[in-house]
Amino acid sequence: MRQHSGIGVLDKAVAVVWAVAESPCGLAELCTRTGLPRATAHRLAVGLEVHRLLERGAEGRWRPGPALAELAGTSTDPLLDAAAVVLPRLRDKTGESVQLYRRDGMYRVCVAAAEPPSGLRDTVPVGARLPMTAGSGAKVLIAWADPAVQRAVLQDAVFGERTLLDVRRRGWAQSVAEREAGVASVSAPVRDRSGGVVAAVSVSGPIDRMGRRPGGRWAADLLAAADALTSRL
Repeated sequence: MRQHSGIGVLDKAVAVVWAVAESPCGLAELCTRTGLPRATAHRLAVGLEVHRLLERGAEGRWRPGPALAELAGTSTDPLLDAAAVVLPRLRDKTGESVQLYRRDGMYRVCVAAAEPPSGLRDTVPVGARLPMTAGSGAKVLIAWADPAVQRAVLQDAVFGERTLLDVRRRGWAQSVAEREAGVASVSAPVRDRSGGVVAAVSVSGPIDRMGRRPGGRWAADLLAAADALTSRL
């Protein structure tokens, strides 16, 4: 549950930012996610757009704006510093989209990404909040989460406990058309000094290129990238 500051307009504006970060959306969906009246949601979203905290794509949906990344860039984060080096290398090696996810409660947040310069891409914008119930990144973050979190997620997940056992045994996860039709992905855990899983690094792309068993093709390169991220921490 989001915290409330007692400053109504601030809490509503923050609710709009979080709602858009979940995934790009138009005004109707924004109202549904926030519970705000149409006029209020529109006024706040447009104001946030002026300050570049939100932006609208060609399809007219709001998404996280560049100012969020700029503000985040003013703070030092060893994981993001490592990602700035490792993710582009993995992208160049695979030719596919690469993302880094952290868990935030019952969601996973894309904290870094590297996209190929051309061709079909599986674009997940930095700041996007995705559910923990589908996708290879979610499987990795849940496989090493505490049991209470695992039980809560598995109630609605498209995968089960057996899948999480396999992920822990292999050290990586894969998915095919779980979160989004036509998209496949492979993910591996990034660990801190104590061995705890702090993030998931992923390679994703069209099934036509990734195949229906993407782990067999990309797991080794992904595990090497995960090790490189871990070593830089």
